[in-house]
Amino acid sequence: MDVFLWEQHCCLPLRPTARVADLARYPLGSYLSVNVGYSGERKADSLALLRQFRGEALVDPRFRLVDGIADIGAPEVIGLAFDLEDSAPLDGDLDNVAMFYDLGVRSLLPTYNHANEAGCGCLDTVDTGLSGYGKDLVRKLNEVGMFADGSHCSRRTGLDISTHTSVPMIYSHSNFAALHEHPRNIDDEQARACAATGGVIGINGVGIFLGCNEPDARSERLAAMADHIRYGVDLVGIDHIGIGSDYSFDGQQFNDEIRDNPGAFSDAYTKWGPLQWTPPEDLLGESDVPGLGELLAARGFTAAEREAVFGGNFARVASQVWRA
Repeated sequence: MDVFLWEQHCCLPLRPTARVADLARYPLGSYLSVNVGYSGERKADSLALLRQFRGEALVDPRFRLVDGIADIGAPEVIGLAFDLEDSAPLDGDLDNVAMFYDLGVRSLLPTYNHANEAGCGCLDTVDTGLSGYGKDLVRKLNEVGMFADGSHCSRRTGLDISTHTSVPMIYSHSNFAALHEHPRNIDDEQARACAATGGVIGINGVGIFLGCNEPDARSERLAAMADHIRYGVDLVGIDHIGIGSDYSFDGQQFNDEIRDNPGAFSDAYTKWGPLQWTPPEDLLGESDVPGLGELLAARGFTAAEREAVFGGNFARVASQVWRA
C-alpha cells in the first residue's frame, strides 16, 4: 500500500469483548473512524465503549487518538477516532454532541435504517425527511465541528442534510443505486447534493450493497468497489469520492443480529444470506487478490487521483469541518 488510507467507517463489536488491537490489520499511517453505537445503543452504552476503546488505544503504541488533523498521517501510528451511526446515543439532548466530540467522535448520522426523532431511514416506506429536531441536530453538528453523515438515512433525509448544513456533509459508507439498486445505496441527486456542499462519499465493500455477496466473490467485490468509485468520479468529480469500507470486525455478531431480528433490517438485508465484507488485506492489496489501488489504476486513475480517493478528499473536508 503506497498511499495514505483514510477509512471513514469500520466496526468493532459493540461489546466489552471487542479489542482495539484487532484494528492493527490496517497499515501504520492510516486513519480509522470506528463505530461506537447505532440505534441499539443509548448514551451510557456508547460512553462505555468509548472509554474502553480509548483506554486500550492509549496503552498501545500502534495507535494515536485523534483530536485534530495534525494527529493524522504519522507513518508509525494508526490515527483513531470514532463515529455514531444513529442519533439515539444522544438521548435526545443536543448538548451531548459536544460531549461526544470531546471524546473523539467526529461523525454522526441522524438515523440508522428506520425513523427516529431526527428523521427517516433508508428502509422506511414513508419518507418525511429530517424532523425539526433533526434540523437542529445538523446545526449543532456544524457548530461543534462534527461531520453530518447521510449514510443509512432516507433519500429525503439525506437531501435535507445537504440543504441545512453550512459546511460539507458526507456519506461515510454509501454506494450508488445507479449501479446496484438497494435501499442503502444513494441516487444521483443525493450524490450531487452532497458534492455541492463540498462533501465526500465513501464507497463501501459490503457484498449486498455491491451486488456480489457470495462468500467466494472477494475479487468481484473489489472490482465492484472500483466501478462505484469510477461512477462517482464521473458523476460528481474526483474531489468528492473516498473510502468508507464498512468492514465489520463484528461480522458474526452482526449476521446473528440480522438473523435474530429480521424486522429491524427487512428482506433487503436478509434475503442474500450472511453478509460478506471486504477486509483490509484485500482492500489494500496485501492478500492474494489485486488490491483496490491496482484496480483503479487499470481504470485510468492517476497516482494523484488514487491518493485523493484513498485519503486526500476526506482529509480536506475534515480540515474544513472539524473544530480547530
